[in-house]
Amino acid sequence: MMTAVTPGPDDAPRTTPHPGPPSAAAARVLVQALAALGVRDVVLAPGSRSAPLAYAFADAARPDGDRPAGAPALRLHVRVDERDAGFLALGLAKASGQPARAGDPTPAAPRPVAVVTTSGTAVANLHPAVLEAHHAGLPLVLLTADRPHELRGTGANQTTEQARLFGEAVRLAVDVPAPTGRPGEDRDLRRVVSRALAAATGARSGDPGPVHLDLAYRDPLVPDDAPWPVPGEAGLSHVATRSVPAEPADLVTGVLPVVAADDTPAEATGRPARRARGPVPTVVVAGDGAGPAARRLAEANGWPLLAEPSSGARQGPTAIGAYRLLLGEERLGGRVGRVVVLGRPTLSRPVQRLLARADVELVVVAPRGTDWPDAGRNAAQVLLELPARMRQGRAGAPAGWLDAWRAADAAARDAVDALLDVPEDAPRSRSGQRVTGPALARAVARASTPTDALVVGASNPVRDLDLVARWDVAPLVLANRGLAGIDGTVSTATGVALALPDRRVRAYLGDLTFLHDVGGLLRGPLEHPVDLQLVVANDDGGSVFTTLEHGEPRRADVFERVFGTPHGVDLAALCAAYGVRHTRVVDAEGLLPALAAPGTGVSVVEVRVDRAQRRALGERLAADVAAAASAALDALG
Repeated sequence: MMTAVTPGPDDAPRTTPHPGPPSAAAARVLVQALAALGVRDVVLAPGSRSAPLAYAFADAARPDGDRPAGAPALRLHVRVDERDAGFLALGLAKASGQPARAGDPTPAAPRPVAVVTTSGTAVANLHPAVLEAHHAGLPLVLLTADRPHELRGTGANQTTEQARLFGEAVRLAVDVPAPTGRPGEDRDLRRVVSRALAAATGARSGDPGPVHLDLAYRDPLVPDDAPWPVPGEAGLSHVATRSVPAEPADLVTGVLPVVAADDTPAEATGRPARRARGPVPTVVVAGDGAGPAARRLAEANGWPLLAEPSSGARQGPTAIGAYRLLLGEERLGGRVGRVVVLGRPTLSRPVQRLLARADVELVVVAPRGTDWPDAGRNAAQVLLELPARMRQGRAGAPAGWLDAWRAADAAARDAVDALLDVPEDAPRSRSGQRVTGPALARAVARASTPTDALVVGASNPVRDLDLVARWDVAPLVLANRGLAGIDGTVSTATGVALALPDRRVRAYLGDLTFLHDVGGLLRGPLEHPVDLQLVVANDDGGSVFTTLEHGEPRRADVFERVFGTPHGVDLAALCAAYGVRHTRVVDAEGLLPALAAPGTGVSVVEVRVDRAQRRALGERLAADVAAAASAALDALG
């Protein structure tokens, strides 16, 4: 939604104009309004056109006793790269929606975080973070400085059509004209900020996400000695948040009628006839952000829980760790008649095939947003919340259904451990056994306690963790799964660490993901300290492609250059340039000691991982798990 601000009637005029330049005065009013509406963190990338905002936020970030009268208290983070700034803000917003400490209540919603850039290409560099925030539903407030309207389209330096740059990826876009000091201007600006914060948080729509205020400023861009304005209320709106009904009366409460009711003839819906009434073999698929409701649902009904690491549900007696390798077993995956989906599942092709099967009734629970996950276009029902009969455990499961999954999973776990503990034909370093990707993921999972926060990168790290992570009580696991890119992962993890100082924060990522955002290590000496351990699986390239069709031996002639992409970067030298502690691990024996004591500050543990045997290891894991699961099911009878 793109709007423009125009002057309106002045029902609360100022009796005297603000002293000082209009740009500086308007920036101060904007900062006051943001703080009044819940913004606590601001990330700023330096620039000249954005100077009015920079001076205002710098004042707001001063300590108590040094902050000017009228300036609110805000926390400011400065980064020289706008892409890093955007993902730092995204990490701050993501973590603000999580408990500050293990056992604390979960906040009602993520807190909006503001990002400030100057004009031109600086704005475009926010786009990857904006897209991730758009798909993940995170409230970023983009404050981009711009030339005044009379300079647009004239060839003026660093001037482009940036007011509409993010298209439909933002919930609201406002082209704010340069302030002049006219009567009523403060009220109009507060009204714009009120609408922007309501859109960012989804207060009215239930669909949170990024918003964009493109703020034109004329010279002079620096403030003089004029005092801050007294905080005002004219135009400021505190918008009530829309809520979902807590207690549905029956199954159909909160249902979008995607298909006809159960008694509709199959030929009228185009679906196969439903199974005979009775307990349906059901599984719960918990994708990113599903939350503890997925675990409660599975346990209440005795359903297997197929939970991704960042679901917030991967723990408890119904969680099936090796689910993606068990779905091919006809006595497990083949029997599934219904799937209940919470969150956004993105990791596994076997899960996506399950969700697209015509013989599976797919129920999607999507309480927020205008869309819902259904890549297979197969959803029979889309619910705002779980039906009462499911929450209360009255849906049920066939006898032995969960027992079969748990027995197969226990056998799969033993098979995986046996292979990872003593991998066959693995190259050895002089000092010990070479580390494989799944073995590293298992070590990271074991080192992560319930009080920790673990940020997981895309590609192999999150998939390896999905296979091997077993927690009685899981740590807080976060990942950028909105678009599942490798962009900005170091900066996102830094934002998480800044937002959760009472947790030990670790990031687990691949070498290409690390190199893609190595600029996220850059933090000036005047910035807030960060405690963060980055565990980098360095296999000198993109090993995730070896597990896909691109890694088939018949494509080996082009694989290394266009998919494997070896880089040969000396990560130790790179870390030294950024002033970051670096530890290199080359064998399994050195892995746990390196993970055990991260210490303070930012540190990198580089683990040299074998890539040559990646495809063969994956095939062996799948075969061993299939054999072990089949034997376990045979034993059950």
